[in-house]
Amino acid sequence: GFLNHMLTLFAKHGNFDLKISCVGDTEVDFHHTVEDIGICLGKAFADAAGEFRGVKRYAHVILPMDEALILCAADLSGRSHLTYELSELPEKIGAFDTELAREFLLAFVRNFPITLHVRQITGVNGHHILECVFKALARTLREALATDPANPDGIPSTKGVL
Repeated sequence: GFLNHMLTLFAKHGNFDLKISCVGDTEVDFHHTVEDIGICLGKAFADAAGEFRGVKRYAHVILPMDEALILCAADLSGRSHLTYELSELPEKIGAFDTELAREFLLAFVRNFPITLHVRQITGVNGHHILECVFKALARTLREALATDPANPDGIPSTKGVL
């Protein structure tokens, strides 16, 4: 479905090796399934990132897709925060409840404690907007998690811990 499409392009644009299998209570709705995937993915990123040693920490991307333009910025701060500012999306894209995109990101940042800002600059097509969000998130995380050549072994904080 739509979430699988978003996760596939997230993996591609982030250069992440991603395999997810989930069985959920989809006969009720997709809320718990989407949230659980966000939780598990967040935990996997937290485990992989460890103490954030040697990473760049900060990154941002402004990403276009047709008429849609999304700004995504991240700070691998060790503090969970999500600012999510999208114009009204259609209620559904296919069978996917579009409000679940925010729930996915909330679950992700609560389990991979980062500060994440996602802001729509332009766009009218809901599919394009959400695809832009997932691509921008992937590219932002890829950059923030990249090794900082100026400090390849250090913790990118004056406190010495994130």
